Amino acid sequence: MIYTDGAARGNPGPSASGYMVYEGARVVMKDFVYNKVATNNYAEYTAIILALEWCIGNLKDLPQKAVKLYSDSELVVRQINGHYKVRSRALFSVNRKVKALESKFGKLFFISTSRETEGIKRVDKQLNILLDKMERQGTQERYKYLDKGQTTIELG
Repeated sequence: MIYTDGAARGNPGPSASGYMVYEGARVVMKDFVYNKVATNNYAEYTAIILALEWCIGNLKDLPQKAVKLYSDSELVVRQINGHYKVRSRALFSVNRKVKALESKFGKLFFISTSRETEGIKRVDKQLNILLDKMERQGTQERYKYLDKGQTTIELG
């Protein structure tokens, strides 16, 4: 199971994306990144992409596993599942990237869930800690820059 979330303070505004991967009740990976200025929907997609990329690179027997990915973004899940059209140019490319990554999985289910779901609440809490930390420290400090200007920092 994977729980993902994206957050933006303002839309667009400072944003972060994160995910937690579970095998049973055990967390096997979690990651939270700062996206600089982005929309909430872009942050949601980025969280999903990061989670899927990690799974592809790190989980054995991926084509045989059934993976459930939970997001509190009904819009993004419905776009990925083909129930809604992607109208935003900015989201079109990230939607296509998710679809390309999806092909690496045997069974991958994208599920829209409430933001009150425990896994979503845990990711959301870490995103708020990250955004608070970035707000306090400013972006002048040294951070490890990832693709597309994302920043990852250790959360205590």
